[in-house]
Amino acid sequence: MKKVTLLVLILLSHFDSLCQDIFADKSTFSRQDSLRGSITNERAWWDLNYYHLDIKINPKKKYIKGSNKIVYTVLNENNLMQVDLQEPLKITSITEDDKNISFRREGNAYFISLTKKQNLGDLNEIKIYYEGHPKQAIRAPWDGGFSWDKDENGKDFIATSCQGLGASVWWPNKDHMYDEVDSMLISVNVPNDLVNVSNGRLREITYPDRNTRTYHWYVNNPINNYGVNVNIGDYVKFSEIYKGEKGDLDIDYYVLRYNIDKAKEQFKDVPKMFDAFEYWFGPYPFYEDSYKLVEVPYLGMEHQSSITYGNKYLKGYLGRDVSDTGWGLKFDFIIIHESGHEWFANNITYIDIADMWVHEGFTAYSENLFLDYHFGKQAGADYTIGTRKGIQNDIPIIGPYDVNKNGSKDMYSKGANLLHTIRQITNNDELWRETLRGLNKKFYHQTVSSSQVENYISESIGFDLKHVFNQYLRDVRIPKFEFNLDDKGLNYRWTNTIVNFNMPLDVTLNGEKTRLYPENDWKIYKTKVEDIKIDRNFYIQ
Repeated sequence: MKKVTLLVLILLSHFDSLCQDIFADKSTFSRQDSLRGSITNERAWWDLNYYHLDIKINPKKKYIKGSNKIVYTVLNENNLMQVDLQEPLKITSITEDDKNISFRREGNAYFISLTKKQNLGDLNEIKIYYEGHPKQAIRAPWDGGFSWDKDENGKDFIATSCQGLGASVWWPNKDHMYDEVDSMLISVNVPNDLVNVSNGRLREITYPDRNTRTYHWYVNNPINNYGVNVNIGDYVKFSEIYKGEKGDLDIDYYVLRYNIDKAKEQFKDVPKMFDAFEYWFGPYPFYEDSYKLVEVPYLGMEHQSSITYGNKYLKGYLGRDVSDTGWGLKFDFIIIHESGHEWFANNITYIDIADMWVHEGFTAYSENLFLDYHFGKQAGADYTIGTRKGIQNDIPIIGPYDVNKNGSKDMYSKGANLLHTIRQITNNDELWRETLRGLNKKFYHQTVSSSQVENYISESIGFDLKHVFNQYLRDVRIPKFEFNLDDKGLNYRWTNTIVNFNMPLDVTLNGEKTRLYPENDWKIYKTKVEDIKIDRNFYIQ
């Protein structure tokens, strides 16, 4: 199944949006957008089973060369297959049963003419050979590609990131989120004074010549394409075992040699993260592949079972509290946020990037739940409410479908506040916890739409949230609770909303907590009200 952080931008509004490719404004779309963002006929007829990505990386030349074997199941008879690879990389040849076959290129899409008859249910494979200078990331992870850097000792320090832009920026694959590969082998050849860390578990290290070594990493679970990564550096490793819901979980940390002491102290947040998230979300979804935290030359990213870290060993977001409440300095933002994506992004994955809020809204909300677990419910609430200051309400959170375009960057903090509001609507914390855990069980290792998630939550809490989701996800207006007091009682209604908006609201009337059910038409609470306080946990005006 599986699997838009660009992470962590709980408040991307603090950053120059010009640097953020996936948040770039775009009002018109091209055929290339459709080829990248839609389930084309040339994609739909075959189902991914297995990749073997086998590449050699030359840091001096900033060059990569290698192949990707694709094993697939035939769903419908067809002989034309779409695979994607972005310039300036080029496919040099493609083989089927060890024989070269023809292909044509249309922008970043390659259309492959298969010669073998594709019978329904057959398991077939092709092998794609490619090479070139991959796109260099200008400001990773918001601008994707390869980061070619040096550590403080002058040694190569290299990493990939590609959310939104697409994994095809550095390797050929079926570059659409709807179809996750079931398992994968990642073989990376690097100079012998460097270490490669990728997803899954290290199967073996081979030595093809005196100057290089090849690391072979096997991923046992479904993985989305942007979750695949390569990290290369002068790494040292330390490990621990986490006693989790499903037993012993192997945790490995890969950091630059001179940072090991800082890492051993800073990374104490990792088991605390697992305590909170296994409580709220259920078991870590990838016990078979372990968990790794890997230092990289950019801020960080949610690469599955290979979470990348570049928060400079500081609490908060590069040392800053994004909520301005003080609570944001109680944890390392990148460790908590990016690891939260293991549940929402890597376990539950959007089908279309238009629904990216399913990744980012839930994961921004996970920061609230981390604080809730370790410091109390009030701490989590304060934090999330504090992030409202960055919400712009510029465009809807859900973007256009089938063109690889996300909606507003408000998906982080507005999405988190929406979920915090729904917790209040639920009015039962144990039911809310069961709902979050149920999502991860129901959609375990699946790609989903926002609608599927919305419907599940409504059914779980026993309240139809259709109008609530439409208001906050598909509209930019924030509901306003309008009221006045007279001799007859409290007159109240919703304004600045979609038609039929029916979200309940908790208020305190004359010192007593009361739940009201406002609508677009005036309603009356027939009791003399001398004092009214609106529950701040509801995201309204």
